[in-house]
Amino acid sequence: MTLTAALVMGATIAAAGCGGAAFTYVTGGDGQSYFKVPASWRKVDQRSLEGYVFGDLTSATAQARKRLSWTAGYDAFGPPSADHLYIAGGDADRPFAFAMVSRLTEAERDKVSLDWLRNAALLPVVLPEETRQKLEEAPGYPFKGFELVEDEVLPPADGVRGVHVVYNLRVLGGPVQTFDQTAYLAADGGSVSVLLVRCSAACYRERAAEIGTVVGSFKVKRLPG
Repeated sequence: MTLTAALVMGATIAAAGCGGAAFTYVTGGDGQSYFKVPASWRKVDQRSLEGYVFGDLTSATAQARKRLSWTAGYDAFGPPSADHLYIAGGDADRPFAFAMVSRLTEAERDKVSLDWLRNAALLPVVLPEETRQKLEEAPGYPFKGFELVEDEVLPPADGVRGVHVVYNLRVLGGPVQTFDQTAYLAADGGSVSVLLVRCSAACYRERAAEIGTVVGSFKVKRLPG
C-alpha cells in the first residue's frame, strides 16, 4: 500500500512534575492526534526515520511522500535508532513506538474501510492467504509466520473511527516480534493516524502495563468548527 501523509508538523512537549517528567507527550501540529510515551524512551533522529520509512530521500517519490507526512519514532533502547522499528539491536529487547499521520487522496477516501485501516501502517495485516504465502516464500522477504492475536473495532467517538490489532511476526529469522497497532480515520475523512508499538513477544508480555499505557493514550479528536 502506498503511504500517504498529512500536512501537519509535529510538536513534542515534556510534562513537568515533581521529580521530573514521567512521560513525553506527542501531538500532531493539527492537534487531532496525540499520545504519550515514558520519558525514558528517546526520540529517533527525524531524518533517519524518514529515510527508513520512505526510502531514498533524494528520489522524487520519497520527497513527495515526505512533504505530505508527519512521522515520529520513540525508542526505549539506547542509543535510539530507526533500525529498531522492526527488531531491537543485538540481543536488546526494548519497545519502539512509531506514529504516522497520513492525508488521504481523493481516490483513497473512496476506498477507506475497516480493512483499509488495518493495513494503514507499514505492514499489511489483511491479505488473502495465497498472497501472504507467496510473500513469505519469496527469497529475502523478512517477515514470516504472521499470527493475528487481537482484532477489535473501536467505538466511534465524535465521528472518529478506529481499529486496534495485535499481531506476531518473525523478522529476519530472529525472535518473534509483537506489533500493537491502532489506526484512526479522522472525523472529516481526510486523514488517518496510526500508532505502532513493537517489542519482542517476550518483552510485550513482560512490559504489558507500560505498553498498554502508551497504546491507551493514543487518541484522535475532531477539530472545532
